[in-house]
Amino acid sequence: MDIKVIANSYSVVSQYLAELRDISIQKDPLRFRENLQRLGEFFAFEISKTLSYEDQQVTTPLGVAEVSVLAQQPVLATILRAGLPLHQGLLRIFDKAENCFISAYRKYDENGGFDIEFEYMSSPSLDNKVVILSDPMLASGMSMEIGYHALFSKGTPSHIHLVSVISSQQGVDYVREKITSPNVTLWIGAVDPEMTPKSYIVPGLGDAGDLAYGPKIDSKKKVKI
Repeated sequence: MDIKVIANSYSVVSQYLAELRDISIQKDPLRFRENLQRLGEFFAFEISKTLSYEDQQVTTPLGVAEVSVLAQQPVLATILRAGLPLHQGLLRIFDKAENCFISAYRKYDENGGFDIEFEYMSSPSLDNKVVILSDPMLASGMSMEIGYHALFSKGTPSHIHLVSVISSQQGVDYVREKITSPNVTLWIGAVDPEMTPKSYIVPGLGDAGDLAYGPKIDSKKKVKI
């Protein structure tokens, strides 16, 4: 697996990451979502450099231009719900892409531990396609692993790009151990050194889903309909 950490070199991405982490700026959900979308656009641009292209002729008002265009559109996949803003940024660049949505969540036990529960997946065929699977936080790495393996229920992709804004070092190590295919590239904004006992990244930025869309109800409570 090839691993690329964007923050290892200077770029405006560092500004977006700083704003995502800043507890005062986080009070504005619109700004938080927008920064995730901007990062999605940046990741899409970097990934686009690795894709295949073909030559075409385009007629302009003054003649014919030789241009290069994508030989095949990627499929954009994400893990609900925190992945949606990042996914939207990728979709702004790959605006003709097909889309895949994976429903998975942390199911906690009475001792505070958790497993990742996979519920549902909506996807086109993935046979021989490039897939970009995004999830903003790579904490334990279990969600990304579940999402990765779920893709193969819809076909065998030619290459899979995993995209995460912030990862723990433990998450990187876990994904590297569990996903050994050479046809996988892991793209990360920044890698943080620690996790809490509840698998939140430190310093991280908190709960990306809550910051983007508001706090969710305790899953242990029953909802009256």
